[in-house]
Amino acid sequence: MSKIPFYSILLPTYNERENLPIVVALIEEYLNDKPHEIIIIDDNSPDGTQQVAVELQHQLGPERIILRPRSGKLGLGSAYVHGSKFARGDFIIIMDVDLSHHPRYIPSFIEKQREGDYDIVTGSRYLPGGGVAGWNLKRKIISCGANYLTQLLLRPPISDVTGSFRLYRKSIFDQLINACTSKGYVFQMEMIVRAVKAKLRIAQVPIIFVDRLYGESKLGGQEVVLFAKGVLQLTFLD
Repeated sequence: MSKIPFYSILLPTYNERENLPIVVALIEEYLNDKPHEIIIIDDNSPDGTQQVAVELQHQLGPERIILRPRSGKLGLGSAYVHGSKFARGDFIIIMDVDLSHHPRYIPSFIEKQREGDYDIVTGSRYLPGGGVAGWNLKRKIISCGANYLTQLLLRPPISDVTGSFRLYRKSIFDQLINACTSKGYVFQMEMIVRAVKAKLRIAQVPIIFVDRLYGESKLGGQEVVLFAKGVLQLTFLD
């Protein structure tokens, strides 16, 4: 009899006290029949997110909710590295906590992975059935422009290189993220570029990306500049 897979969901947080309990409740709803843990990596949020995480652990237990806070805002990529060190799962799921990535898609990711024994399953806004909701025209132009630039320069065999809702085989996740050198949001793109170069098996699932309900977006002008630089650097990645 084959082993039942165990899933580790990594949730980096910074000022997400309103969103965190909602996304955790939805994860529990959609993964209630699958062995899993939720690892919360809070970067010392001043809004009290860590206190909310502690309460969630009291409610659901320390085996389900794993708290691995850090001393300050140290970056998204390093948050995933930190959380992965404590993950017990056979597979890692990464997603945003701001409800832009709805947990209802996680069962589809798991089913897709099993269908083809894929190393990575990534959500895509640009497949038929995918899309975005709640974005203004400026945000749509930035997103489409960013994806067009990556497709033009990097020519990856997937439709949404800049997406950040993914399922990874744990061993593959550790291999890729430890090789990444990019900072900020660019590291998600570098992960996929390295996966393609390594000829890993990648599948896609269409998702609807919804703008955050609470809090402020972490995407600022500096991140846009870093993104452009990152795409150019990845063009010459060995």
